[in-house]
Amino acid sequence: MTTTTHGLRVRSGSHAWRAAVELLSSMRFAIALLTIICVASIIGTVLKQHEPANNYVNQFGPFWALLFDKFSLNAVYSAWWFLLILAFLVTSTTLCIARSTPRILADLKVYKENVRVQSLNAFHHKASAAVAGTPEAAAARVGQALARAGWKVKLQRRETPAGEGWMVAAKAGAANKFGYIAAHSAIVLVCIGGLLDGDLVVRAQTWFNGKTVYKGGGMIADVAPEHRLSMRNPTFRGNLMVAEGTQSSTAILAQSDGVLLQDLPFAVELKKFIVEYYSTGMPKLFASEIVIHDRETGAQTPARVEVNHPASYKGVEIYQSSFDDGGSSVQLRAVPMVPGGKPFEVEGVIGGSTDLTRGGEGGEKMTLEYQALRVINVENLTGQAGNAVDVRKVDLRGAIDARLGAGNKTVTHRELRNVGPSITYRLRDAAGQAREYHNYMLPVDTGDGVAAFLLGVRETPAESFRYLRVPADENASMDTFLRLRADLMDPALRSAAVRRYAARAVDSQRPELAEQLAASAAKALALFAGEGAAASATPRGGLQAIADFMETNVPEAERGRAGEVLVRILNGVLFELVQMGQERVGAKPLDNSEKTQGFMTQAVLSLSDASLYPAPMVFELVNFNQVQASVFQVARAPGRNIVYLGCLFLILGIFAMLYVRERRLWVWMAPRGDATEATMALSSNRKTLDVDREFDLLKSRLIGAETGAKE
Repeated sequence: MTTTTHGLRVRSGSHAWRAAVELLSSMRFAIALLTIICVASIIGTVLKQHEPANNYVNQFGPFWALLFDKFSLNAVYSAWWFLLILAFLVTSTTLCIARSTPRILADLKVYKENVRVQSLNAFHHKASAAVAGTPEAAAARVGQALARAGWKVKLQRRETPAGEGWMVAAKAGAANKFGYIAAHSAIVLVCIGGLLDGDLVVRAQTWFNGKTVYKGGGMIADVAPEHRLSMRNPTFRGNLMVAEGTQSSTAILAQSDGVLLQDLPFAVELKKFIVEYYSTGMPKLFASEIVIHDRETGAQTPARVEVNHPASYKGVEIYQSSFDDGGSSVQLRAVPMVPGGKPFEVEGVIGGSTDLTRGGEGGEKMTLEYQALRVINVENLTGQAGNAVDVRKVDLRGAIDARLGAGNKTVTHRELRNVGPSITYRLRDAAGQAREYHNYMLPVDTGDGVAAFLLGVRETPAESFRYLRVPADENASMDTFLRLRADLMDPALRSAAVRRYAARAVDSQRPELAEQLAASAAKALALFAGEGAAASATPRGGLQAIADFMETNVPEAERGRAGEVLVRILNGVLFELVQMGQERVGAKPLDNSEKTQGFMTQAVLSLSDASLYPAPMVFELVNFNQVQASVFQVARAPGRNIVYLGCLFLILGIFAMLYVRERRLWVWMAPRGDATEATMALSSNRKTLDVDREFDLLKSRLIGAETGAKE
């Protein structure tokens, strides 16, 4: 049998109907649909699916984000056109099977024993030889030998002018034909399983069962029944988030324009969430100790869910998908970044918010939104100072081990350290505009010997955080820096610090030099503090203000030397300002050590950058109570077993078509006087060296023809 690529040819109906049926049932149409599905699957693999719309806008821009949404490329596997193509593929492949299967089954019953003797000479593999005995005895002997070798044999008696002749017709490798049916049936089964486990059933309920997508917010318990799917829903796949110590029985099914809620026949209680980390800070293992509460019987079933090790209950699979914050409580301290502000404490829950009023009653309204709490932050703190190689420290074995072993090893040396908890929050103004902030709870030594608090800020989620480094004092707090910043904004304290600096730096016998130095120091300190720039739209001050002043008032040739002098004066006055603040609060004065010099260097840089910090206050993480949550994927997938069966059929079909050769053998026994002349021919659906070797073996054993002899 030869497999054709044309489809069913209907004899009745209009020409358009006959052409449509022929096209739909043709193999070329099925292959075209399969190609389109492969291309769509590539898109669905490369492009992240079911992401928030803002993520596509930030990553690809508004044009491509709109294009993705219009053609549902961000949800390929649930798009109407993808499901429609799957349905057409199922129909087309089913018609191909229906068209070809009867002919294949009929061909399996045919031995083709009526082949003409003259036709045997046209085969590539043919041979002839004289055999002993009558044609009937020789045919019986050959038939028995072939039957013992696994061939199916049929004998036919023919009358010839020379006497009675016998045709031996045999066939083997019929499983090759079943491979065609199995492979094509596998495509149908996989597609049907995909349609059953996809969104088709859920969409059908929104079309015909009065269910609508929910687009609002609020508590899950308050969602109306028209947005909920029944517990008897035959197929679904959704997410279930459960915090430690709580339970949930409603899964969320994400749709392109909202969500649907799926009521489960049980509730999942999270007893304990377990997470382990690699040395890089990446999660190595996360698992959940859960208790499943049956809603009908009240039975409690403990289970453990890990990645790739789901739990199953009443036909619903519970997979470990990810983990999240389950509503950790945090305590923050507001540290003012502007003069006159007072610190205060505020408490909240991750995912919640707190309303604030800037400047007291009638002031600017702000909203503090608690975004995320991260207890573990592993950072690479490798210094880049020395790149020279000391040959005495070269370790060949260590170099080889660094490139072998676990997948989390890297060739580049990294100094990974957990720098402690961090808090991420947003400050939203009355107009709805918000900035995102990321502050570490503990000071971090980034390699220069000065521990600093890292205060991050960014305008949009697409940007990276930019950090203000505030040096920590000997008590591991920002108090000394904040006191210095507040004193810098006070003209009276600046004047007192200038006088102290001038008195210490100049001999008391030369008051005229003291006055000149005091004037220069006062000018430098006023520029650094941004005095006179309060009305400007862009805050001025810091080292940039001093640089601008020098470009305007100092000749270019003298700027280098003048800059060194001004910076030295500025550092000296700021040191006196720090000492005055220490005395005022009764703290121990700073000593003139290398550690103090590092603190002052970082303080000058931080004071210079602090004017650009966009918030009037910094919220410092003081305390927290972490509550973790586990995100499960719950699925009822009746099409899974169908897909597994399809995969089995596909494997068997591919192996049958590739490794099983269909062969047909004919041996004609004709009388020649007192002897019998045997003419033998072999056909195969695939020309291989194995066929040549098999034919040589058969003609030698069956008719005694010499190996390699062909007529």
